[in-house]
Amino acid sequence: MLRSLISQILAGWPTATREQFKDHPIAKIIRQDFKDEISNIISNQYSDYIISGSAGAGNWANVPWLSILNPRITETTQAGVYPVYLFCADGSGVYLSLMQGTTAPQQRLGKVQADIQAANYAITIRKELVGLAEWGGLEIDLKANTSLGKSYEKAQIAAKFYPASAIPSDEQLKTDLLQAMGFYEAIEPIWQTLNHQAPTPKPLLSSTPLPKPFLLLAGISGTGKSRFVRQQAEQHRADSSNFCLIAVRPDWHEPSDLLGYISRIGGDGKARYVVTDLLKFMVDAWLEAMESVSNNKIKLKPIEAITPFWLCLDEMNLAPVEQYFADYLAIIETREWSNGEYSCQPLLKKASLDQVEDEQLLRKNLALSASQHDELWTYFRANGIALPPNLIVAGTVNMDETTHGFSRKVIDRAFTIDFGVFYPNDFNSYFQDEKDKIQAKTLSFPLLSKVTTADLSDCLADSDGSLSIGFLTAINKVLKDTPFELAYRALNELLLAVVSFAPQDARQLQAVWDDFLMSKLLPRIDGDGEKLQADDNGSLLTQISTVLETHLSAIWAANRPDLLRENFDDSACEVECRSKAKLQWMQDRLAKNGFTSFWP
Repeated sequence: MLRSLISQILAGWPTATREQFKDHPIAKIIRQDFKDEISNIISNQYSDYIISGSAGAGNWANVPWLSILNPRITETTQAGVYPVYLFCADGSGVYLSLMQGTTAPQQRLGKVQADIQAANYAITIRKELVGLAEWGGLEIDLKANTSLGKSYEKAQIAAKFYPASAIPSDEQLKTDLLQAMGFYEAIEPIWQTLNHQAPTPKPLLSSTPLPKPFLLLAGISGTGKSRFVRQQAEQHRADSSNFCLIAVRPDWHEPSDLLGYISRIGGDGKARYVVTDLLKFMVDAWLEAMESVSNNKIKLKPIEAITPFWLCLDEMNLAPVEQYFADYLAIIETREWSNGEYSCQPLLKKASLDQVEDEQLLRKNLALSASQHDELWTYFRANGIALPPNLIVAGTVNMDETTHGFSRKVIDRAFTIDFGVFYPNDFNSYFQDEKDKIQAKTLSFPLLSKVTTADLSDCLADSDGSLSIGFLTAINKVLKDTPFELAYRALNELLLAVVSFAPQDARQLQAVWDDFLMSKLLPRIDGDGEKLQADDNGSLLTQISTVLETHLSAIWAANRPDLLRENFDDSACEVECRSKAKLQWMQDRLAKNGFTSFWP
């Protein structure tokens, strides 16, 4: 009977979710028939336990479930620990999992600290219960596309998986369930000890993930660009050990000044690698992010527990960025995350490491000890040294006649911030108490390099990306057949920003679009009246303004949320529409001088 019910749910779920929710037979099976069968199996031993199933509340859930609660631990699935059947969102299978409730801990501690606590509790329980690791796997994939569905995956302790194509017999299912209940009994004293001994952790600073790990902080000298990068690092480590400052030199024209090079200078003539501060810093970041290496893949620590590492390239455009930074620009978009694993094309290629004849010296210079870091070194030797997932590169830039400009190749791959606009100096606040000042939000490394529709599920204002696509399409109609037309990369960059800032309403979504224009589109535009197509319809700038007046209607003549700053008490602050003011400034400059650009 148990096997038949599970098979019915899995077979009917994908179709059911496209049909009316109310009174649907699949929902009844989950809530009643499946519940009754589980009760028949466990009621003799666990008569006071609470059994409940859910297919959704008013609408279909992304992941249906049936839970078994020990009232001495919890009476709600939002807290505690309990066995639960979790059905994959696509009907491909079901997990019998020992799970921790996520909602109540997140409300009490904040999401970051709650996820860390859940991971620590799971590790403790697995160590205490002999046989649990052999009974079930440590990771689950529910094919979920909502934040709630995905949260189940992080909080589970151990689970058995039954694929839809191979549901075991009723006898085996019953045996597995009773084994899970036995483990659940044994968990009770462990859980009580954990919750009795564990002090309420101080919530960690919430961090906003950046759309890209490469920032250009542009503005006049003395506005605090380098200090901003250091302070961002200090938000995560007070000793700034996750911060590295490298001053760019005007004579840099190829990557060896950053990445190092092979040298045979020495008495024995052996090929040695000259290690740079950048390589050392990258290895430190890898040691912070890596949990283990398996099958030539790097498994990361829980994302919430990884510290961002901030590299500041000071005065970045004193030398041509496209020359000395070409290797980084070429691989930045090859970063990939999948099921807790991360990969990226190497910044320092395996071929370069193969030339080294004194490996022990290189390991010593990279601080990779033979006793502790063999796994990571073996991975580097097989694949080269790639960008760590938690490395953020921030280049400070002074845009004047003494420096090099940026090509569209660089701007397309960076998150460009006009520093004086996004983080203006307010002289009147110089002597104010910190609590009276507006402060920069804490930023962290991105978790994506390419957006899927599932990644947009938390962005209520544009949960399928269609509004952002329509916005960019309207802009591109104006840019058609100009050097400034946007391509697929621009759309992905816009959607990355939408995912990072997760707008919940139209004003927040249009604020994301506004900042996208300031960081990606307008810095690309420069030229005289002929290049900018001054005609009866006005210049390209006025035509863009006309389009924006419609698509940014909620913020064009009103304030908008500031996505990168907040008040000292963490409340939101607001600013004027940035692209409106910049477009008017560029148009006035074009009319006055016959030439314009984004930069002063």
